[in-house]
Amino acid sequence: MADLLNDTVLPEDLKKFEKIYHQHLYKNEVTPKVQFEYAWCLVRSKYSADIQKGIMLLEELYKNNSDGKRDYLYFLCVGYARMKEYSKALKYIRSFLAVEPGNTQVAGLEQLIKKKMEKEGLVGMAVAGGVVVAVGAIVSVGMAIASKGKS
Repeated sequence: MADLLNDTVLPEDLKKFEKIYHQHLYKNEVTPKVQFEYAWCLVRSKYSADIQKGIMLLEELYKNNSDGKRDYLYFLCVGYARMKEYSKALKYIRSFLAVEPGNTQVAGLEQLIKKKMEKEGLVGMAVAGGVVVAVGAIVSVGMAIASKGKS
């Protein structure tokens, strides 16, 4: 499960599905399957712009197609989590679990996202603490220099 949020698509797979999508788009014949496969690759990209595009395609599918809503919703959760938009990911997860409370895959994704939020919160606090220590050290050095200048 942890690999799901860190798993990236192979560049050749992304190119393959992008080419198929654009061929269908050019003919104005994009099917939900073609759009989903491309979006699925995009949300697994290492580039945030690709992930955003994948999210947009998945949201469009979710709104306009009743078939495959479970998959669209699940990969929307993955996309938002990969973008570190955890509140949106959790919103979709809660919607999913309201319909399917026993879905262990989605419940596992929810736990993974919560752990990432906790870890990043602690990292954020550590960075903030480091900044406070650095500012304190600079102030101390400044005060020491100022007191030497007065002597």
